[in-house]
Amino acid sequence: MALSAVVVGGGIGGIAAAVALAQAGIDVGVYEQARQLTEVGAGVSLAPNGLRMLERLGVGEGIRRASARYGSPQPRLFDGRAVQREPDQSGPGQNVGIHRADLLGLVAGQLPPGTVRTGHRCTGFRQDADGATVIFADGTTATADVVIAADGIHSVLQGFVVTPAEPVFSGVVAYRGLVPHLEDYPAGTMRIWVGEGKHFVAYPVRSGQLLNYVGFVSTDTAVRESWSAPGDPAALAAHFAGWDPVIGQIIAAISGPGGSGFLWGLYDRAPLPRWSIGRLTLLGDAAHPMLPHLGQGVNQALEDAVALATLLGASARSSNVARALATYEGLRRDRTARVQLGSRRQGAGFDRSGSQLIDLRWIYEYDAWAEAAALT
Repeated sequence: MALSAVVVGGGIGGIAAAVALAQAGIDVGVYEQARQLTEVGAGVSLAPNGLRMLERLGVGEGIRRASARYGSPQPRLFDGRAVQREPDQSGPGQNVGIHRADLLGLVAGQLPPGTVRTGHRCTGFRQDADGATVIFADGTTATADVVIAADGIHSVLQGFVVTPAEPVFSGVVAYRGLVPHLEDYPAGTMRIWVGEGKHFVAYPVRSGQLLNYVGFVSTDTAVRESWSAPGDPAALAAHFAGWDPVIGQIIAAISGPGGSGFLWGLYDRAPLPRWSIGRLTLLGDAAHPMLPHLGQGVNQALEDAVALATLLGASARSSNVARALATYEGLRRDRTARVQLGSRRQGAGFDRSGSQLIDLRWIYEYDAWAEAAALT
């Protein structure tokens, strides 16, 4: 009999895990608390390590059609002057920018109809020698051989693995959103403008039709972690007054046709001492929420998804699940902890001179599927 899995959380990490599990021959169901499967917000950067996983999930061609490629980031001082740095610190290959909704739609399109059940808010969990059961707010339950918690930084299921800890506010808020492509913005480029206590990032998404922007600003006032809280373009303009005029053009376009803006408090957590207990394991932000300064949040969740499915697919029997989860944790925990801490350091480097960008080759050259397959 095939293994069965319940994935709690229908974000990109959870849906990617479901696709990878189904491809491994595992019977999987996804339970999402929202009433429909959607992604709000703006763009996301996909790096070579994440793109490698998306190819394995069967959506490589769709990603190429829906995304916009760009080369190595181009750090600049606040006034637009280029920053001198080593030319290949950013690692090999090209990244792409894609709208989060486009990415989720492409990956979810790989699932058989009925795999995702919306309107299911997880409230509890129990397990025994024969299986694991998730309990939902409406009183229903779902039982399987393994439960995967992909329920985000505020994960309910994380509390069944480790002692719950509140997310840590980074002291930075981000104004983020999308504007239509600007004629003065060079195609196929990511730009990062740096200054004391703040920096601004822009890169193309949706085949270059849109420009994703993020303005990072230090603050002493904690702002809630949210993908959809509205941002104030006037406040953003005040923060970046006197910076490169290209930034001013981007901000001016937020209030125009096709523009959007959100305010995002940046939170992470110290690396967890463990991810798994029995038949329950954590994935993505439930395990390793990270700041966005390496652009690795989604990419690391994709690595988790493929690695976990590879190990579970090779375990064959229900009695082997706990061993497979322990192997998954051993493979993934140190790597994601290093990325978490690197993201903190990168943000600090951005907000000084921009010259202290760390070498990303160790991230980009990694193949999570190959590493997991070698352990089966």
